Amino acid sequence: MTAQNLLVELFVEELPPKALRKLGDAFGGQLLEQLRAQGLAGADAQLTTFASPRRLAAHITGVLARAADKPQSTKLMPVAVGLTAEGQPTPALLKRLAALGADAAAVPQLRRAPDGKAEALFFDSVQAGSALADGLQKALLEAIAKLPIPKVMSYQLEEGCELPGWTSVSFVRPAHGLVALHGSEVVPVTALGLKAGNSTQGHRFEAAKSPVVIAHADRYAETLAQDGAVIAGFDARRAEIARQLAAAAAEVGGGARPIEDEALLDEVTALVERPNVLVCAFEEQFLGVPQECLILTMKANQKYFPLLDAAGKLTNRFLVVSNIRPDDASAVIGGNERVVRPRLADAKFFYDQDRKKTLAARVPGLEKVVYHNKLGSQGERIARVRAIAAAIAQEIGGAELAAQADQAAQLAKSDLVTDMVGEFPELQGTMGRYYALNDGLPEAVADAIEDHYKPRFAGDALPRNDVGLVVALADKLETLVGMFGIGNLPTGDRDPFALRRHALGVLRMLSEKNLPLAPEALVRAAVPAFGDRIQDPTEALLNFFDERLAGSLREQGYSAQEVDAVLALRPARLGEVPRRLAAVRAFAALPEAAALAAANKRVSNILKKAGEVDAHVSDVLLQEQAEKDLYGALQRIAPAADAQFETGDYTASLQTLAALRAPVDAFFDGVMVNAEQADLRLNRQGLLKSLHAAMNRVADLSRLA
Repeated sequence: MTAQNLLVELFVEELPPKALRKLGDAFGGQLLEQLRAQGLAGADAQLTTFASPRRLAAHITGVLARAADKPQSTKLMPVAVGLTAEGQPTPALLKRLAALGADAAAVPQLRRAPDGKAEALFFDSVQAGSALADGLQKALLEAIAKLPIPKVMSYQLEEGCELPGWTSVSFVRPAHGLVALHGSEVVPVTALGLKAGNSTQGHRFEAAKSPVVIAHADRYAETLAQDGAVIAGFDARRAEIARQLAAAAAEVGGGARPIEDEALLDEVTALVERPNVLVCAFEEQFLGVPQECLILTMKANQKYFPLLDAAGKLTNRFLVVSNIRPDDASAVIGGNERVVRPRLADAKFFYDQDRKKTLAARVPGLEKVVYHNKLGSQGERIARVRAIAAAIAQEIGGAELAAQADQAAQLAKSDLVTDMVGEFPELQGTMGRYYALNDGLPEAVADAIEDHYKPRFAGDALPRNDVGLVVALADKLETLVGMFGIGNLPTGDRDPFALRRHALGVLRMLSEKNLPLAPEALVRAAVPAFGDRIQDPTEALLNFFDERLAGSLREQGYSAQEVDAVLALRPARLGEVPRRLAAVRAFAALPEAAALAAANKRVSNILKKAGEVDAHVSDVLLQEQAEKDLYGALQRIAPAADAQFETGDYTASLQTLAALRAPVDAFFDGVMVNAEQADLRLNRQGLLKSLHAAMNRVADLSRLA
């Protein structure tokens, strides 16, 4: 059982760039998983994947030429069924043995062993280990079948393939070559109509040899680089592009740096086999267009890397990642400069045309833009956002903030009907800010028009001013209330209106800005703006907020019990939640915590069964010493804990309440709460009600029990 390193490569036509890394990882991962399952690769086998525009490959260490034999035990049937009274095999046993490739000669070797209530016959054999050719054939077909292919295409096999002619094959792209090497030996496997060999193709134009012969599995990347002018590894090629981008920017000087975009870097890595970064330029007149427009058109349409100066402003230089390395690159540079010029000219034309009409003049056009067939047009939506924004602004800032928020809300969606946003939808909000400033609107309003989409994703910045905060809250609440109100709720794997993201955005703004607004109050203020278009979604939406907030807090490292205890009270200010959680965590570490949590749960159950209970306590009706002691302790401790709570020192408040453990324990040990005498019973319930109110201002401590 000789172990050698294995190399498998599929050589294909250009693969979809945005899926390349995932395809490469999946191909190698499935091969390794299948080889391990067959005993051909051990748990310590190392996988290296390769993925270039025209190839998927995997290198796996320590692969056996043949898997080890495995002892196998097969239960046949109960002894009473398989053997006669004289010990002779029955027809049923002989038939079962025949199915396993044995005959009556194997009967004396059958093993008897208890199996439940009866004794059974077992056939012990040795299963021969798989040969690499058979095992790799199975693994290869399985790996191809399980590739996460975005869209399958069908094509006919070429002459010289295993099944030429009219036979069709389905794969992500037409495949033209298969390499399978175990050390230096070719493994005779087939796939997609191809027979495995030891040769592949290098760069289309710059390979030193064609075909490129791989002498050994361990020399794959080295041989491709030397003879094929190809950097086969995705990560190696990505690192080389990043290095060249930084070096080219340094040559430009002036603190220039390429724009940071991981997704663009991945996509470009998937488009080239032999990267060569070149510096290009465009006319400075285009810099009068907002840089977001120029950057987007260069990145999205041309896959270029714009260069920024030390202050983060766009320069008229950009970097191109070419797939060839000619001695004279001027033709490549000139070609790219000619290609980008019409794109930038279009952006300048859209910008100039859009500025001829104010945002306010575009508002009526929103009436013709459908938002949702059950919720009306964008114009109707804007009216609702304005109404919600007015209510929020009055709560946190008064008339001046309300006026600015109303203006920003009215104009927030106007850029949707501009030429620039029609061409580049990603610029909605961004262009609205530029056009608002061009119209002479206050900077706070212009910023709010851009910021009302924030936070757009996890970790995104919040709106930069109160006007933006109000409009962002109103916009997200309008979406949430409207969609929940028509029953358009997210499912397990579908959330087309990004309602989870909107809810988390609302919660982040309320929490991180410590706004004096509760989700319940916001939802109830938003519902009237819809009139009779929706069913009241308040309860369902509040539960949705609770689930999102609880999940977010658990992701931050808080336990489910801690989160449950704090959120059970639905705090009016979400900005207080982190301090409440910290207080609960500190309280839970105290030696008194477990007993007080259990007692609190007991109190909650008693009060729940008692129904309406008045928190009033008459000291005249206190008979037992334990209830007198508890009442006295409450009189001393509760005011101090309340004072600490009012100042926001939640940790100190809970630690002060910890002193109630002894009188609480004594009370439950020595006092019958549900006394037969009505006035005694009501007084004791009132005492527990007072205790419950004092202990549960920070969190519902019974949830810690």
